[in-house]
Amino acid sequence: MRSFAGRDILSLKDFERNEFFRVFEAAEKLEPIARNRRNSDMLREKTLVTAFYQPSTRTRLAHESAMLRLGGSVTGFADAKMTRAGDWYQESIKDTVKMLEFYGDLIVMRHFQLGAPHEAAKWASVPVINGGDGWGEHPTQILTDLYTVLREKGRIDGLKWLAVGDMRMRTMHSLGYALTQFDCPITFVAPPADALFDKSPDMQMPESFKADFKEYGLNFSEAEHVEQAIAEADVILVEPVMQPDYTKARDERKGDEGFTPDNYKITRELLAKKAKSDAILLHSLPRMDEIPADVDITKWSRYWQEAFNGVVMRMALIALVMGKME
Repeated sequence: MRSFAGRDILSLKDFERNEFFRVFEAAEKLEPIARNRRNSDMLREKTLVTAFYQPSTRTRLAHESAMLRLGGSVTGFADAKMTRAGDWYQESIKDTVKMLEFYGDLIVMRHFQLGAPHEAAKWASVPVINGGDGWGEHPTQILTDLYTVLREKGRIDGLKWLAVGDMRMRTMHSLGYALTQFDCPITFVAPPADALFDKSPDMQMPESFKADFKEYGLNFSEAEHVEQAIAEADVILVEPVMQPDYTKARDERKGDEGFTPDNYKITRELLAKKAKSDAILLHSLPRMDEIPADVDITKWSRYWQEAFNGVVMRMALIALVMGKME
């Protein structure tokens, strides 16, 4: 197994099966620190730099919280408009990263441009973690989801997955790559073009990713309606179909394009009538109306546990990349 020390975390496409379990093992060891709301001194001499060119609640704050829990320091920006990369100068990724590498020991980048963290990693002398790149990938979120499933179900292999929402989402792409390493059939349910409103985009899984999934041996299928697949699902992962434009630094629309059609909504009634009694429901958040609030207190919901596990997972990745766990 490759060492994580000094390694960039950019994509799950090339993660080997045993590497997933090494990260999960590290997370389990570190979980009591976060569970007990304590801090360690593991990284007391290290600094994390957050470079977020798009809005973020969970990903940025989970990384920052993780670093603080490990005893490290945090600096960075959460609004590119307040930097020279976002004002008149439009400073390049190379030039920005060549500065940031002197300000800390690890960079977490979220960017609206596909492949931006990969570009940053080319120039940075410190490790780079991908916090989400356009319609590309979101590896740390899916590692969080898999860790949540492992903790809740005691296994990953043999579970049937249902993914519902906009398949252009970076989480869905990382999920597909991750599940190529496990015995996990998955069904994708997403709106075709014009399904939501006139000229709405095609939200089904892009052909380029499906080609990759086939090459890597992922057992996947597609369905038109969530009711066609929910009864067999052990894990239900949901994303909105009402989305901002992830190719922009900031989408100023108010989210009033309409409501989620029933085909792509997970309601309390649907879960009670159709879902397995021990299925678990995941959502990386934020949500619109695809999961109504009255689902939150049902036995199926696990998205609040995901939020906690998001800190634990980032603690594990940071500790491994910084060479403090091997």
